[in-house]
Amino acid sequence: MLGSTHGTLTTHSRPARVVACGEQPPHTVHGMSEPHRDGGGQGACPVDRDVSGRPLHAPVPDLDRFFRPESVAVIGASDTEGRPNTGITRQLIAWAERVGARLHPVNPGRTEVFGRPCHASLADLPEPVDLAVLLVGDPLPVIEQLAEAKVKFAVAFASGFAETGERGAAAQERLAEAVARSGLRLLGPNTNLNAFEKFRTDLDGPAIALITQSGHQGRPVFSLQELGIRLSHWAPTGNEADLETADFLSYFATRPEVGAIAAYVEGLKDGRSFLLAADRAARNKVPVVAVKVGRTETGARTAASHTGKLTGADEVVDAAMRQFGVIRVDGLDELQDTAALLARARKPTAEGVAVYSISGGTGAHFSDLATAAGLRLPTLGAAKQAELHQWIPEYLHVANPVDNGGHPVGDWRGRKILDAILADPAIGVLICPITGPFPPMSDKLAQDLVDAAEQTDKLVCVVWGSPVGTEDAYRRTLLGSSRVATFRTFANCITAVRAYLDHHRFVDGYRSPFDDAPRVLSPSARKAQALMRPGQQLSEHAAKQLLRAYGIRVPREQLVTSAAAAVRAASLVGYPVVMKASGPQLAHKTELGLVKVQLTSASQVRDAYRELTDIARYEDVPLDGVLVCQMIERGVEMVVGVTRDSLFGPTVTVGLGGVLVEVLRDVVVGVPPFGEDQARAMLDELRGRALLDGVRGAPPADLDALVETVLRVQRMALELGDELAELDINPLVVLPRGQGAVALDALAVCR
Repeated sequence: MLGSTHGTLTTHSRPARVVACGEQPPHTVHGMSEPHRDGGGQGACPVDRDVSGRPLHAPVPDLDRFFRPESVAVIGASDTEGRPNTGITRQLIAWAERVGARLHPVNPGRTEVFGRPCHASLADLPEPVDLAVLLVGDPLPVIEQLAEAKVKFAVAFASGFAETGERGAAAQERLAEAVARSGLRLLGPNTNLNAFEKFRTDLDGPAIALITQSGHQGRPVFSLQELGIRLSHWAPTGNEADLETADFLSYFATRPEVGAIAAYVEGLKDGRSFLLAADRAARNKVPVVAVKVGRTETGARTAASHTGKLTGADEVVDAAMRQFGVIRVDGLDELQDTAALLARARKPTAEGVAVYSISGGTGAHFSDLATAAGLRLPTLGAAKQAELHQWIPEYLHVANPVDNGGHPVGDWRGRKILDAILADPAIGVLICPITGPFPPMSDKLAQDLVDAAEQTDKLVCVVWGSPVGTEDAYRRTLLGSSRVATFRTFANCITAVRAYLDHHRFVDGYRSPFDDAPRVLSPSARKAQALMRPGQQLSEHAAKQLLRAYGIRVPREQLVTSAAAAVRAASLVGYPVVMKASGPQLAHKTELGLVKVQLTSASQVRDAYRELTDIARYEDVPLDGVLVCQMIERGVEMVVGVTRDSLFGPTVTVGLGGVLVEVLRDVVVGVPPFGEDQARAMLDELRGRALLDGVRGAPPADLDALVETVLRVQRMALELGDELAELDINPLVVLPRGQGAVALDALAVCR
């Protein structure tokens, strides 16, 4: 992959940081005193927990002594050529010299390693050790020794753990338990030397911090240094028996030199920890770009509810990342280009994108792709177009995209055009796709773009489409610029620019949902807990009582056990009525014929009662009675539900409901906690969102009532926690604006 972003060099200033746990004192980085972002060392935050006892702030492990130790012990050090430990020892010695650490070889079979005194054990070392590197096949027996020596950090390279199956997973669990008892922090097992790479120290500007579970997958990002983009850290997390992605995410989000965090994630160790770490990054306005493998994985679970069948594990991960501003990309080329742009580009002055090219076809093609991806290409005003036509022939299109026809870029007019476009207050990003080198035009255009970028605070991007990549205009002019972001493909440019605009829009309006998460149980929770039946599925009648406890509206209805009682209930509820069998084993009543609608007389009610009970008897389905319900005829049918994800716990699903819910599968997932804005954003993601605005003469639906219901269901999920395995409200009929929403049917499964 040849392409890469080379973004602006000037360090962009960040707004005042959000400090959740009190200010930390300034600290020195590379000899310069800079304010530390919030969250110093472990234990810096006061304990703050939600109703389920889970923390509401991410602890920030003090990893300074991991990345910059004063003393290092290499256990199992060797200098015998041909042995794996020898190469690792040699690399660690070179790394220790670069970071100014004292390195002590430890090996009972040697007195000297590479000319350095070698000690028989940790107890023989002349000083306390910050970091121990374990070059042993089984690190478990060494952990107790490390604890006795009060070592702060350790790295285990050994493989044969959770990556190998059940036996290896059990061994890793024993290792994790030993580490937890020891008080030290462990990286690995099954990690590598990426943390001890040789980083370039001659580069400045905001840096990228890199987190990978597979070392090789981080190579493209690490290689950005060869294009002048700074890398500050690399955390190869391996199997994450102790230190995990979330720990490094929290730490990097507090580092003043880090402009963006790039991550390659194969699996998350703990969903809640990841959310808290992403929240810390969002509070501190640090962009996080991630490749998360597993998009095709489906949730392997048995679900009674509709909503339990509608989402897989990856959809939940996707929702969690989106809610907390993590930018998910698919390819490593996208990871490096997007992270580089976000790390170094200044905050946008406007969201409008202008496309400028020497070919009308190129401009039209790029503009189509950019618009389809959600970028906004505003039409330039009449005055601006007239200004551009001073230098561009009248017959060429300059409204946006701007086509110069080619010739103006070869003389003084080229720079005039660029400056005029960049002066438009509606334009925050200028993108110039150059599909192939044509030196009489492309060389001058590249230099004009670089010169114009030096004089503006707006983002200037170039797509250099040549498959060769050896041209001077590309290698020297564009990549030599500290202010132009250069890409090799249309797709990567569009992905990165969209992420850049989305990120700044997100963090500028960000309010942490953890700030508003419930800390104490509400009276509703206590009422609901009394209705729960551990290990059982509730009947529709009992499930609706659960909804009532949380203020969720249900129809007028009565549960009856005789035909005569059904007739009396119908007169009280008011005709027309709906009658439904109600029992704890009934998940989907319609398929069994256990729902009767539009009943308008006492005789119809009596007949319906007998038919429903006969069917239930024939199907051997126990009932707690028959519901006689108010008929709700007008509204938009939605589904709202709760399921449990193995990583993130309770999740909330909302989408188009009714009998076709599993066919349409038009649903979105929210991972609690989230606020009203996120609930509305979830609705905006639905393909059928327009139905809520009213179509074909239908009135707009009561969107506020729907959002309120989603938030009440979320509170139920948070407060009932492990007690509620699944909840399914389908349909939730959203009535016309101002009339509310009514849960016509409900299913609940208790754990």
